[in-house]
Amino acid sequence: MAVSVSILAVVTCLHLIAFVLAVGAERRRSTGKVVPDQYDERTFCAYDTDVSTAYGLTAFGLLLISHAVVNGVTRCLCFARALYRALLPTFLFLFSWIVFLGAEACLLAGSARNAYHTKYRGWFGIQDFSCATLRKGVFAAGAAMTLISMVASILYYWAHNRADTGGWQKHRNEGLDMTSMSPQQKSDVFEKV
Repeated sequence: MAVSVSILAVVTCLHLIAFVLAVGAERRRSTGKVVPDQYDERTFCAYDTDVSTAYGLTAFGLLLISHAVVNGVTRCLCFARALYRALLPTFLFLFSWIVFLGAEACLLAGSARNAYHTKYRGWFGIQDFSCATLRKGVFAAGAAMTLISMVASILYYWAHNRADTGGWQKHRNEGLDMTSMSPQQKSDVFEKV
């Protein structure tokens, strides 16, 4: 099986778009401020934007599609021929899955935590009243793992295709014949008249 450029292009594009969206989600995390209520003496949390949740979930989906494409093409290493002794594709398969699951966990947890908004109210006299926000770096970790997942998936696809020899089919019709060669006979079909 040869390495398909179109598969590599699709996987690379999906990973890079997911990376850009994860970086955008990190940059646009929602922040909350304690604001006084205009009708009474209480305060509440006002959040500015929630766009990073959508960015994170979109990156999550694109990364999932990309990993499904790679594992669909390589048949998830489960039904491959002649790979039971190949160490490199097996290692890269496991490594790409571990990094993929880490990136998906960061993106999903970051999106869920970013969507959480504090609903309670406090009195003016409370000094340590704060709004719940997402920690800095969760989407950045997801973005970094997305790039590592891209490299691991491409290397896994490449190593899988190099190791997938097809067993005995590779050596079919090669070698010397065991019969003697007969001299070619002249054919009078194409002679000039």
